[in-house]
Amino acid sequence: MDQPALVYFDRNENRYGPAPACMQVLRQADNDVLCNYSRAFQHGYYSELSARLADRHGLDEKRIILGYGCEDILKEAVHHFLPAGHTVLIPSASWWYYHSVAAEVGGVTVEYPLRPAKDRYEYDVEALIRLRETAKPSLVLLASPNNPTGNSLSRADLRRLLEAYRGVPFVLDQAYYGFVPSGPDDYSALVAEFDNLLILRTFSKLYALAGARIGYAMCGSGMADFKRFCARNLGYNRLSERLALAALDSQEYYGRVAAGMSRSRQRLYELFRSFPGCEIYESEANFVLVKMPTEMAAHLERELVARGLIVKFLKEPGFLDHARISLGNDAETDHLIETIRSLVAGTGTGAGVKAREEPA
Repeated sequence: MDQPALVYFDRNENRYGPAPACMQVLRQADNDVLCNYSRAFQHGYYSELSARLADRHGLDEKRIILGYGCEDILKEAVHHFLPAGHTVLIPSASWWYYHSVAAEVGGVTVEYPLRPAKDRYEYDVEALIRLRETAKPSLVLLASPNNPTGNSLSRADLRRLLEAYRGVPFVLDQAYYGFVPSGPDDYSALVAEFDNLLILRTFSKLYALAGARIGYAMCGSGMADFKRFCARNLGYNRLSERLALAALDSQEYYGRVAAGMSRSRQRLYELFRSFPGCEIYESEANFVLVKMPTEMAAHLERELVARGLIVKFLKEPGFLDHARISLGNDAETDHLIETIRSLVAGTGTGAGVKAREEPA
């Protein structure tokens, strides 16, 4: 019996794929872009991509750092700003890599709380502000939207935090920015106001170029030493640069992608809200987080993978019986929803199941 083709709803990759213009870049790549180093410096800027990004965000090009995905620049920031034995603040539920990269330099991680509210997770901003004095951090990491909870931080709350942490390097990881069609606030202008702020962006998620490893950061004026630390004397990857420029020229295409992601989010909200005992949290990213009864989670984890639908069922403390579901395109979402509905209906799991009692 043939095995079903695998569909990955566990990797937070963009299932729509990159814009056609990006594929055209690959087809038209010539010897020059591969054989020769960049000559952008002859035109007075580091690269055409950094110049375009500076113009896009209304910043001086000196505020733009190019890297190979957010991971690259995040690693550089932790290695630069976090001395051994010093503290970095990270969210209580977030990307495992934050702990890992801090451990590389002997840093001490202190978690600040994320808490579930009605239909979404929220940062405990007051608790994070208090840690300025009690933990005395050398670095703060905050993701917005956050993985796996999907929540973003409001502009007002971000301003409060930046005011509280003036003088402390503050990294805002926005890898999942752009999946809301109306668009959350673009916080890039804040780097002109807060010299300790570093905002990370990537072409891996919305732009579907994860394999090309294209990332960038916007930095405040107090990070000149860090920018020198990140500098690449021979320029940036010229093929990746062309791919990123083609993506930036394809905003209509990516607007349709964001709209499709929004449809998939809403349909998953409706599906899981129809099952007693389930809670699904609103997200601004390309995934949603679902909490479900134990027996339902175990059943779906086993049966979905048997059907070639790979969903990430979390095993971390505090997130047992939770699944993080990456958003597919319309056809993939149809298939996933129909399969989950059939599996739940076929066993009675989730139908008539009482919600679990929460500890007092």
